[in-house]
Amino acid sequence: MKSVIDSRIKVRHLQTFVEVARQKSVMKAAGLLHVSQPAVTKTIRELEEVLGVAVFERDGRGIRITRYGEVFLKHAGAALAALRNGLDSVSQARAGAAPPVRIGALPTVSTRIMPGAMRLFLGEETGARVKIVTGENAVLLEQLRVGDLDLVIGRLAAPEQMTGFSFEHLYSEKVVFCVRAGHPLLAGGALLARLGAFPVLMPTRGSIIRPFVERFLIANGIGEVANPIETVSDAFGRAFVREGDAVWIISEGVVAGDIAEGVLAALPLDTSETKGPVGLTMRADAVPSLPLAILMQTIRDVAGAITRSP
Repeated sequence: MKSVIDSRIKVRHLQTFVEVARQKSVMKAAGLLHVSQPAVTKTIRELEEVLGVAVFERDGRGIRITRYGEVFLKHAGAALAALRNGLDSVSQARAGAAPPVRIGALPTVSTRIMPGAMRLFLGEETGARVKIVTGENAVLLEQLRVGDLDLVIGRLAAPEQMTGFSFEHLYSEKVVFCVRAGHPLLAGGALLARLGAFPVLMPTRGSIIRPFVERFLIANGIGEVANPIETVSDAFGRAFVREGDAVWIISEGVVAGDIAEGVLAALPLDTSETKGPVGLTMRADAVPSLPLAILMQTIRDVAGAITRSP
């Protein structure tokens, strides 16, 4: 059954309860909280009414915490600590004193998601600095694992690479065979059989989409591409393909804008079997800072808009 926080519990109930538990005295707690003893007693009684159990009991001339009080104390203390951390995070972010938000983004995300997400993030005026790096998936995940990155955005890695990480799915995308507008292959006819007549840009062996590409080629009777050029540089790929007859095998998101503008075109091949999940990868034990949480939400917003678009 899903639990619901009772709206009658206020921060003052938690603060008063924790202080009385620490001091083991209503009088001492009242002095530290700068309120009267009757006010402290009333607040504790209100808390006990909400909980339905006594949290303190008399112990001679003093008081002691009950078994139920001990259980609640752990959570009340954690709740107050979390609240203080949240307030501190907001203050640091507003003052620009917070550490930078460090993002690792695969090329597909750098091109398709991050520009829009950053525009929304800057509109939030958090004052936080953002560092965005790109690279191969394995390299980014290792930086995430050792704490050099706070978040990696890209395709879901293989199960053996995801130990200690959590993944939030945003959308799925496929690999495309991309060429310049007016390329000879766009005329159709035995596209894959004619592929060897043109330079082919392939994802590197360490890239996350390479296995998808290799399985697709093998399934379509191509065991190996002759003289491939391996690269994860979208800047090089884009320039090289625009200037000649090369075929660029790349994640759809990297060239979605170029295709929409008519500068590049995807060959009419059914590559749906190369589709894979794209999302947010974090360390499983990590708690996002306020700026990172805001940036993650803007990323979700942009990804959601892409998913809804025709």
